[in-house]
Amino acid sequence: MSDPFKQAAGNRKVLTADESAEGRLDAWLTAQVGEEFSRSRIKALIKDGQVFLRGDPVTDPQRKVRTGDSFELTLPEPEDPTPQGEDIPLDILHEDDDVIVICKPSGLVVHPGAGNWTGTLVNALIHHCSNTLSGIGGVRRPGIVHRLDKDTTGVMVVAKNDIAHRHLSLQFADHGRTMPLERAYQAVVWGRPRSLSGMVDAPLGRATGDRTRRAVKRPDSQDADEAITHYQVVERFHEKPDATAFASLVECRLETGRTHQIRVHMAHIGHPLLGDTVYGAGFKTKANLLPEEIRKIVNGFGRQALHAFMLQFEHPRTGEIMHFEVPLPDDMVELVEALRR
Repeated sequence: MSDPFKQAAGNRKVLTADESAEGRLDAWLTAQVGEEFSRSRIKALIKDGQVFLRGDPVTDPQRKVRTGDSFELTLPEPEDPTPQGEDIPLDILHEDDDVIVICKPSGLVVHPGAGNWTGTLVNALIHHCSNTLSGIGGVRRPGIVHRLDKDTTGVMVVAKNDIAHRHLSLQFADHGRTMPLERAYQAVVWGRPRSLSGMVDAPLGRATGDRTRRAVKRPDSQDADEAITHYQVVERFHEKPDATAFASLVECRLETGRTHQIRVHMAHIGHPLLGDTVYGAGFKTKANLLPEEIRKIVNGFGRQALHAFMLQFEHPRTGEIMHFEVPLPDDMVELVEALRR
């Protein structure tokens, strides 16, 4: 049987379905291309009109593949996987020969990945630090020992050499149980937790059917990772006589460091973060209860209301306890002040 995968002129590939072909178009094309492109990328190319059948574009990713169908797939030019330095401003809190501590703004992705090959914190660090960053994290994550979500603001530390990287990684892996690492966040959540302080102990893993989301798992689930968050209510907004509130400012401290941990845990106990369209979309209509001026600010808050305000760690060379705190960014200050009104 002839190979169904042939290289066409330019950056087009021709793929012909044989008698064993079955299923929807995006899944079949992904299987034919292999690891070169993810299924989500193939799906996007289909919707963008980059797949043709007998000269006509096919834009339905769910179209059934039939024996004899010969598809032309237009592929984008390959992107350089090695990040390049970019002159992106950094808010530097501390820097020496071993570490650099920054305050990350909202909208800045930490390291390159699908859809964000440039304009990341790594690109900024490469430009600022030249070739002094630790290489343990690989070419796409030089010096990176922990991360914050794209729209989460706050303190981060980066390793400038391999010794610092190993030492810091041990501290983050320990999560402050036996070492001096501490991390604290401020979040604005819907409502008011029943207890003014407490602990959420709920294992996390990938959400079923969506690899970008996380979900609470049963402890005996194969993909369940231990996740523990401690929280304390700092301030309540529009508190009522029955001890409920419209929203609350909460301080969270991590005992583990899972992806989206605070966002998932607070949603799990019924108090998702304001502005979190992934884990708190169902709460957005609550803003309709507010006066118009405040409602506009709440509805216009374009990210999850989460800020990593404190980071403490042991310096990898001197052993000194390094402690950094940064105030709420301007957009969260505006949100809190509006809620206070």
